[in-house]
Amino acid sequence: MLSDMAISRRANLRNIVELGTELGLQAQELIPFGHAKAKVDLAVQQRLAAQPNGKLIIVTAVTPTPYGEGKTVTSIGLTQSLKAIGKKACACIRQPSMGPVFGVKGGAAGGGYAQVVPMQELNLHLTGDIHAVSSAHNLGAAAIAARLFHETRLGPDEFCAQSGLDFLDIDPEQIRWHRVVDHNDRCLRHIRVGFGENNGPEYDSGFDITAASELMAILALSQDVADMRARIGRLVLALNRQGDSITANCLGVAGAMAAIMVDALKPTLMQTLNGAPCFIHAGPFANIAHGNSSIIADNIALKLADFVVTEAGFGSDMGFEKFCNIKVRQSGQVPSAAVLVTTLKALKANSGLSSDRDINAPDQARLAAGFANLHWHINNVVRYGVPVVVAINRFATDSEAELQWLMDAVKATAAFGCEISDAFTQGEAGATALAQTVVAAAESESAFTWLYPEDASIEAKLSTLCELGYGAAGMSLSTLAKEQLAELTEQGYGHLPLCMAKTPLSISHDPTLKGVPQDFILPIRAFNVNVGAGFITALVGNVMTMPGLGLTPGYLQIDIDEAGEVVGLG
Repeated sequence: MLSDMAISRRANLRNIVELGTELGLQAQELIPFGHAKAKVDLAVQQRLAAQPNGKLIIVTAVTPTPYGEGKTVTSIGLTQSLKAIGKKACACIRQPSMGPVFGVKGGAAGGGYAQVVPMQELNLHLTGDIHAVSSAHNLGAAAIAARLFHETRLGPDEFCAQSGLDFLDIDPEQIRWHRVVDHNDRCLRHIRVGFGENNGPEYDSGFDITAASELMAILALSQDVADMRARIGRLVLALNRQGDSITANCLGVAGAMAAIMVDALKPTLMQTLNGAPCFIHAGPFANIAHGNSSIIADNIALKLADFVVTEAGFGSDMGFEKFCNIKVRQSGQVPSAAVLVTTLKALKANSGLSSDRDINAPDQARLAAGFANLHWHINNVVRYGVPVVVAINRFATDSEAELQWLMDAVKATAAFGCEISDAFTQGEAGATALAQTVVAAAESESAFTWLYPEDASIEAKLSTLCELGYGAAGMSLSTLAKEQLAELTEQGYGHLPLCMAKTPLSISHDPTLKGVPQDFILPIRAFNVNVGAGFITALVGNVMTMPGLGLTPGYLQIDIDEAGEVVGLG
C-alpha cells in the first residue's frame, strides 16, 4: 500500500471554491489560500441562521494506546462514506499542533485512503491560526511584564502622572499568564525572567504549548467576533497585591489581542480524498483543555449538511466528556449519535495482562480481558443518552476469528450497533456499513443529558466526575486545591463546568492502570479558573501543559526532497 503522503499527492483535488459552493457557501464567503483551502467569512452565519440543522455525530474512542486507534481515520472515512451513500456530509476536526506532528504523530490528517488533503498543508501552518493564537497570547505576556516594569520603575504617583493610566499594583509572584510556543520543548516549562538592568523585576514564569493557551479554548468556544472579544477581555493575567484579578481589559491589551485573532476565528475549509468538505478549526488538547474543534465550524456545517462528523480528543473519559459537559453547554448543539473507535490491538494493550507475545498475534485471553475497557466506554457514552455505534478499525494483521468474537461481544452491550471499518485501506467503500448504521443511530430516539447540573457546587461536580466519570472510589484535594476551591466558590465561579486535566492513557489518573481501574482515589492537585473560556480546570496528578520531545521524535523522519516537496509526514 502507498504511504499516506503518496496517496495525498495523487489525490484529484477539487477547486476549493467549487467545493464550497456545492456545499452551499457563496463565492464571496470564501477567502482562498491557494487552490486547496479557504477561510470562510463569518457573515455566512447570519445568512444561514434560519436554516434547519443537520445531525451532529461525535467520534470518540477507547483508552488510547501507542498503537494508534485511528479515530481521525474513522472520522474522515465515515464522512467519505456518508457522501458515498448519498448523504450530504461534512467533517469538522481540529487543526494539528506542530508539537505532536514533530514529536509523536508525524501528522494528524487521517491516513491511508481516509485523509484530509493536501496532508502537508493541514499539518504545517495551514492558514496560520495557531501562530495567531501564539502571537496574541505572547502579546498579553509582554504587556503584563512591561506594565510591571514601568510601575516598579516609577512608583504609583509618577506612573499615573506620566501614563495617564491606573496603577495596577501587580504582584510579580501572582502573574498567571505564561508564554506559549507551538512545539514540544520541556526546557521551557519553568523559567525565570527579568534578568539584567532595565529588564526586571525578576519573576518565575514558564512556557506552555499553544494548544494549552486559554486563547485556544476561546477560539474553539466563541460564537462570533463580539463573543471572542468579550471573552478575551475577561482573561485573568495576574493578581494585584491585594489579591484582586487583573484582566486583559484592565491592562488595556484585550483589543489588540482580539485584533491579532480576528481572522483566526474564521474556519478553514478543506476536502477529503473523495471531495467531501471538511472544516479545520482550533486545536485544544483533550488532556489539558477541552479537546474539541470549534463551535463556529459546527454551527456553519450543521446549516449546510445533513450529517456533520466531529471528533473529540482521546477516549470517551476525556474529549467526549468535555464535549458533552463543556462544549454542548455553550453551543447548544446536542449530538444525535456517537461513534466509539476501537481495535483488537487497543483492547489487548488495555487488558492489563503482561505478555511477551506480539500484539498482532491472536490472543483470546488478552482480548477478552481488554474488552472490559471497551464495555466501560460504551456505557460511559450511553450515560449521556447518546446512541453509540462501535467502529472496529481493522488492521491487516487482525484475526478474522477475533474480529467476529468482538462483534458478537459488542452485541450483548448497550451499543446501538457495531461495524468493521476498512476506511484506511478502502476509503469510502470501506466504511459504508458503518455509515448506514450511524445514520440509523442518528435517526433513533435519544435523550441527551449532562453528567452534572450547572448549579451543582464545584465539589459536587468534582465528586460526580470522579465517581461516575472515571469510576473512582473518591477524590483527594491538596491543601492548595482546598484553598482554591473555597476562593473560587466565594468569587462566584461555582456555576462553571469543569475541565479535568489528566492523563489520557488510563481512565484513572495513573497511566499504568489499564483496563477499568477500580478503588482508586483521584488526586486533585490544583485549580485554574479560565474566565474567558468559561470553565474551571482541575489539575489531576502530574499533568504537563508543555510536552517534551521523546528519544526518537517524529521530526527525524520529516524532510524535503529535491523538488521541495515535504516527505516523511504520516
